[in-house]
Amino acid sequence: MNSAAVGTPNVRGVDMKLEVIVIPVSDVDRAKSFYGGLGWRLDADYASDDGYFRVIQFTPPGSGCSVIFGKNVTAATPGSAQGLYLIVSDVDAARRELVGRGVEMSEVFHDAAGAYAGSDEPYLFGRIRLGGPDPEHRSYRSFASFSDPDGNGWLFQELTHRAPGRVDADATSFASSADLAAALRRAEAAHGEHEKRTGGQRDENWPDWYAEYMISEQAGKDLPL
Repeated sequence: MNSAAVGTPNVRGVDMKLEVIVIPVSDVDRAKSFYGGLGWRLDADYASDDGYFRVIQFTPPGSGCSVIFGKNVTAATPGSAQGLYLIVSDVDAARRELVGRGVEMSEVFHDAAGAYAGSDEPYLFGRIRLGGPDPEHRSYRSFASFSDPDGNGWLFQELTHRAPGRVDADATSFASSADLAAALRRAEAAHGEHEKRTGGQRDENWPDWYAEYMISEQAGKDLPL
């Protein structure tokens, strides 16, 4: 490994945005029906005039990265794509959404070691899966999984507070109104504890406190008390 590529997170070079993940499927129309049924946005369904090539692109809600599949798009074995992470702010709500759409999903789980889980899913870290979300509701620790009809494996991972260095500290953004609302609810709960610590008086500067909390949470910085 080139050591120059490690430990320089603050050096801004050319933007390299991950745009597309290719997933291998055996039945293109079946896959299109499945991913459309998830509520994902259909961006393209293009076929060559001679019928040799067809590509379909979907984008999950709030995602900057899309998935493509189709005919003669990849030589990979159908179902071989595993460990495809979908980051959500509320894993229970995300699971309910897909179950309501008829998707077969695992229950929410966490790992006994406090990291990732799933002895029956070798692309995950950890060994002992425990039912329910992480008891302390720590970020990165709660999951739910599902597969498409070919067996390509997807995983919801609940993320509310990013580890330091994982985001641009100078930029704060929310992928959707639901993510923003969830961040506001977390800030509201934390601010309630803040007011208790300061004698129970109403904080007139609560908008500033909320803003500091939400920006710090997303950037992985220490949260205000």
